[in-house]
Amino acid sequence: MRDFDFLEPASVAEASRMLADLGEDCRVMAGGTALMLAMRQRMLVPSHIISVARIEALRGIRFDPVEGLRIGALARHTDVADSAVVKQHYPMLAAMAAQVANPQVRNQGTLGGNLCYADPSTDPPTCLMSLGARVVLGSARGERVLSIEEFLVDYYVTAIEPDEIVVEIRVPAPPADFSGLYTRFLRTAAEHRPLIGLSLATRRSGGTCREAVLAVGASTPIPCRVPRAEHFLAGKTITPEVAAEAADIVAADIQPVSDARGSDEFRRDMVRVVARRTIAGLYGLATD
Repeated sequence: MRDFDFLEPASVAEASRMLADLGEDCRVMAGGTALMLAMRQRMLVPSHIISVARIEALRGIRFDPVEGLRIGALARHTDVADSAVVKQHYPMLAAMAAQVANPQVRNQGTLGGNLCYADPSTDPPTCLMSLGARVVLGSARGERVLSIEEFLVDYYVTAIEPDEIVVEIRVPAPPADFSGLYTRFLRTAAEHRPLIGLSLATRRSGGTCREAVLAVGASTPIPCRVPRAEHFLAGKTITPEVAAEAADIVAADIQPVSDARGSDEFRRDMVRVVARRTIAGLYGLATD
């Protein structure tokens, strides 16, 4: 690892000006779990590291019944998993955060850093997409707000501008009839990066799905919603047959990647299985 200058701005504006001045020779560090690994492997050799750890505006987890949830970019995965307000109002989000990677990453890695890295094989983006989350980006020029769909552009690529940092993640307040479930599939118990992540958020009345938002990640270049499956589920009483038909739609409508971890055919088949189990499980039906 080559020598570098370590900078600690105290505000979003100051960090933004540093980024603008230093250009591609610098990198932002939050928890540093991905950045330090890339630097040790000499995939990145920045001349400057800009640590945002001192920026208080990036901290905290707050909930308002009208505005919803606001998670500071520096919130660690374990902070989200352990938050009382997240557990109360967004249990699927807390459960997802409790499974991210491994204990070392959960206790050091941040939600904002996770989104900026845009690793396709990670959990938070898919779960947040089904919850309608938005990403707040800040710079010396001000703030702008993007949906998760707008923020994630491609493999390891986001819409963040060179002088911007993630300030917070906003999640709308859930309706009274909200119910959701996030499921991750691992090839082996020893892995910590999911092969498939599937998130389903619904409004329900008993066994009937009134509205659904379904997102698939990890097996696709970026997380994606499946509108045809969402429309199919809306208004239906969920039975094993309905769950299976919806799962077929999900599997047909995604564009899975093919790599050393699994072929596109294998991923499509497993997405079908995970989708069926997630839909059935959310509505209390037996799954195999």
